[in-house]
This record gives sequence, C-alpha cells and structure tokens, in this order.
Amino acid sequence: MTKTARLCLCGIAWAAAGLAQAAEFRSVGTAPAVLYDTPSDKGRKLAVAPRGMPVELVLTYGDWIKVRDASGDLSWVHARALVPRRHVVVTSAGARIQAAPDEAAPVVFSAERNVLLEMVEPPSSSWVRVRHADGQSGYVRAAEVWGE
Repeated sequence: MTKTARLCLCGIAWAAAGLAQAAEFRSVGTAPAVLYDTPSDKGRKLAVAPRGMPVELVLTYGDWIKVRDASGDLSWVHARALVPRRHVVVTSAGARIQAAPDEAAPVVFSAERNVLLEMVEPPSSSWVRVRHADGQSGYVRAAEVWGE
C-alpha cells in the first residue's frame, strides 16, 4: 500500500470517528445571547438568540463557543451565555405530545413548529420527555424536535 493510500485511509477513519460522536447540545441561559460571526465582541452581530434556545456545540475557542442552531446556521457565542439545561424546538408541523412513549398513548397536547419545549429527561429510544412552559408534559417523538 502506498503512503498516499495509507494517509487517505487514515483520513477516512478519522472523519468516520468524528461522525460517530454524539452531538452535544446546550441552551441559551436566562438572558438572550448575542450571536457573532467571529469569536470576538468586535465581530459582526448576526442575531440575538432568545432565552432557552437550543444550540449544538461545534467548537470551543477560549471563552467562545461556535454553535449551530436548528436552521443549520453557524455562529459564535460567549460560553457564559449557555447553560446545560436542555430545551428542544419542534420541527414538525404539529407534534403530538403523548402521555407515554407509545403511538397508542393518549395525546396530552400538540405543539406547532418552532415551539420551545424543556427536555425533562434525556432521549430514550425514539422518544423525548418534554414540558411546555405552561406546565403540561409528555413524550414527543425525537424525529419531531431538534436539540436532543
């Protein structure tokens, strides 16, 4: 095997290992967070993330974290603006939140696209236990939310 072929195989293995890692999520804390185009307060302000918004951690650079939002956009945020408390956002056009993690379970409530729900427990199989801001809770299919 040539040196080039070995390097190529190593690169493929490294990329596959990176894809196998689970995504890490956090939420914006109690105050809205400014999202920047660079890891600096001097960077261009792209948006203001609302309280509770889930983000996927992509890269850490000092006190800054590069994050991906539910729409796939990348930006930088101060690490102190994020908290470990987890939220998810509904991505389907009417997610059914059910009393138990079962399609046959009664529907507790439904949530429209972009509704923010607190994650009560980590995902179990294909279901996530969530709570709405008004206090109602239940299980939603993981495929209908982002941020789990």
